[in-house]
This record gives sequence, C-alpha cells and structure tokens, in this order.
Amino acid sequence: MKIQTSRFGEVEIDESTCFHMVSPILGYESEKTYILIEHSDKSKFKWLQSIKTPELAFAVTSADAFDIDYSFELPESTQETLDINDAEDVLAFNIVVIPHENPRASTINLLAPLVFNINNRKGAQIILTGTDFKVDYPLFEKEAAC
Repeated sequence: MKIQTSRFGEVEIDESTCFHMVSPILGYESEKTYILIEHSDKSKFKWLQSIKTPELAFAVTSADAFDIDYSFELPESTQETLDINDAEDVLAFNIVVIPHENPRASTINLLAPLVFNINNRKGAQIILTGTDFKVDYPLFEKEAAC
C-alpha cells in the first residue's frame, strides 16, 4: 500500500506493520492508524506517521535513548485493552516537540507515553498517574548543564 506524507513524500508501507490506536493520542481522536518511519539508521528518533492525514506525524523516541531515568508500571486496564501478556510484547515511545527555531530546546512528553503491543499491533496513549513526570521534560537537559 502507498501513502502520501508531507515529510517523506509517497511511502510504500506494509499494512501488517501499521499500529491501530485503541486509545487515541490526545487531541487526535479521529486518527486511528499509524506507521513508524525510521528517521535514519543512526537517529534516536522515529516518526509516527498517520496513514489518513499526510501532514500528521509525531517525532517519537525512547527516553532510554537519552539516558533519562524513566520507568513506569503499565496499568492493568491498558494491559487488558492491548492484550499484553508479556513485557517483551511492549514497545513504548514518547512524543517529542522539536522547535524549528532551536532544536536544542526540544522537550519529551514523559507523562503520556505511547504504548504498543508488537504482536497484535494495538496501541494506546496512556496518562500516568501518581508520578512527577512532565509533558515537557527538556530532552537535552544534561548537555545544557555542561
């Protein structure tokens, strides 16, 4: 299947690799299906590209890729919704906001991770409760302190 994207032009995708959001990304409730696109082989970033809307793609990364001390327990309700039976089935990303004028001021949303079951391709954005995680944690905080 081919999709149009505003960042990558026309992209050939395998429909079996799409993720179907059973709990949508906040503010994008009508967007249900996404594909992960590699930014580049060596990049810590990926793009979560909407299948329906060419101009909608979220920059995502793993907090681990930036040595951020980050872990959370997946709520039982999310495990049930996504049919997760094993931790190895889980793929988690965080949305990154990258300002055009200063990419070093990028922030990562630690409060609302995107969680995917890699076996059945179901996904959800969850809001973590009882944590001090922020929606706008500085991505390059460690480098800025040097």
